[in-house]
Amino acid sequence: MRSFLVISTVLAVLAYAGACWFLHARQRQMIYYGWTTTADAAGTDFELKRPDAVLRGWTVNSGKPAPILYFGGNAERIEANREAFARLFPDHSVYLVAYRGYGASGGEPSEAALVADALAVFDEVQRRHPREGVDVIGRSLGSGIASQVAGQRPVERLALITPFDSMVATAQSHYRIFPASWLLTERYESTKALRAYRRPVLIVHGGRDDIVPEANTLRLIAALPAKPRVVRIAAADHNDISLHAEFDAALSGFMSR
Repeated sequence: MRSFLVISTVLAVLAYAGACWFLHARQRQMIYYGWTTTADAAGTDFELKRPDAVLRGWTVNSGKPAPILYFGGNAERIEANREAFARLFPDHSVYLVAYRGYGASGGEPSEAALVADALAVFDEVQRRHPREGVDVIGRSLGSGIASQVAGQRPVERLALITPFDSMVATAQSHYRIFPASWLLTERYESTKALRAYRRPVLIVHGGRDDIVPEANTLRLIAALPAKPRVVRIAAADHNDISLHAEFDAALSGFMSR
């Protein structure tokens, strides 16, 4: 009996270690779902060449001032926002650029690559709009990228939709038996990125979000150095939040200069 217990314990430890290894090794495949957003490059009207990839996307209200740069959610077809954004932001040029490995953009996604790309896209938008402030919107995964940009570039105003404090903390809330802080290299530490950001911030989150737990959003809000504008849509979940009237009102009002 004792030997059986020892063998069972060893097998359980090995199984746990194997599961940890699998999560660590496959984390990028589990995080990034760019394959669900594939688009034809011929349908895009924005292109930015990077050293190892070409980023492509779409512009809305091209030629307008007051640019807005949008970073979408994981598995989000960002081009589907064009009609809504043209209506919400009639006085702004809006740039929707697919992450590498998403849409019609080449390359393989990783946090380091996506953040570097995002900074390059910001610089390109700023080049196209000299002497104009650039606003940034980030949704879900894009909130982590937008936060990194705001921490390293002069973002005029920052809107975060269904945001998290960090991907590590969010993952830990879903996989409680695994040491997420040890396993994840894709970390997206938004609270650290925004610790010195004092320009206007809007947070829009849902009361029924089961992907980014409300506790993670509240920790981000509490960590910001300046009090943000917070819109909590009680009936919204992570994916349907943009279907609520409060969502449109919050974004259009915040971006009105």
